[in-house]
Amino acid sequence: MFGLTFSNPVGLAAGFDKDAKLVDELACFGFGFIEIGTLTPKAQPGNDKPRLFRLPADQAIINRMGFNNGGVNAAVARLRRRKSSVLIGGNIGKNKVTPNEEAFNDYRTCFEQLFEVVDYFVVNVSSPNTPNLRALQDKEPLTQLLGGLMKLNAEKKTPKPILLKIAPDLTDDQLNDIVDIVKEVNLDGLIATNTTISRDGLKTPEHEVQKIGAGGLSGLPLRARSTEVLKFLRNKLGPDFPIISVGGIMSAEDALEKIRAGASLVQVYTGFIYEGPSLIKKINKALLNVRL
Repeated sequence: MFGLTFSNPVGLAAGFDKDAKLVDELACFGFGFIEIGTLTPKAQPGNDKPRLFRLPADQAIINRMGFNNGGVNAAVARLRRRKSSVLIGGNIGKNKVTPNEEAFNDYRTCFEQLFEVVDYFVVNVSSPNTPNLRALQDKEPLTQLLGGLMKLNAEKKTPKPILLKIAPDLTDDQLNDIVDIVKEVNLDGLIATNTTISRDGLKTPEHEVQKIGAGGLSGLPLRARSTEVLKFLRNKLGPDFPIISVGGIMSAEDALEKIRAGASLVQVYTGFIYEGPSLIKKINKALLNVRL
């Protein structure tokens, strides 16, 4: 996939090991790849606590972490010391205090610092927890941002794959814009999807959800929408364009559903939290035993 050989198609989504502190340990669970971050140029504390909430009745999580991380340079130092050979994706973003007009500088800094220690990059403009970040998904700023990074990448002796992570809350028109941008800048792949700001159809009582407040929802309630977005993109981009599917994969059956819907690879996060490390093995065993 985009020039890389994955030992298996099950990855860990960004946000779990933001600072690349547990890469070697997580590799022991059998992941085919691990995505670190989201990393920003400067360390930042993220949003005020509490900022992570479980909704057990829905097998879901709401988070408003806000790109809390120790800065890109600290993560680079850890990755230089790692022992495992698992493929690493570097998920990059901008600092909260950086205005959108200057966002490219933050993404460029992270790209340059991480270049030698990751296998692919993911541009995160879809987190709902950094003010105004999702405005970068609009066609003009996103084209400029991705085009700038692709140009930097092309100047490297051996370019690395660059992917874009998108929100599940985009309209069909916005998704069509994403498709146009992908083709225009010759992007290497997409990750669909990030967390949702929707609260539709939850079993958790409404007053409890309202008490939790703002944040991105992940887990089982996201499964159907993330699959819808995946199918839409697969239809528009053809059978061979790399799309990593994430969102609501709570079982081996969920992963198979994503792959049948057109996913090239899958990632887990909330399912990993609720189901435990055995989920990775279960998904891989199912893939070996099922004719897709």
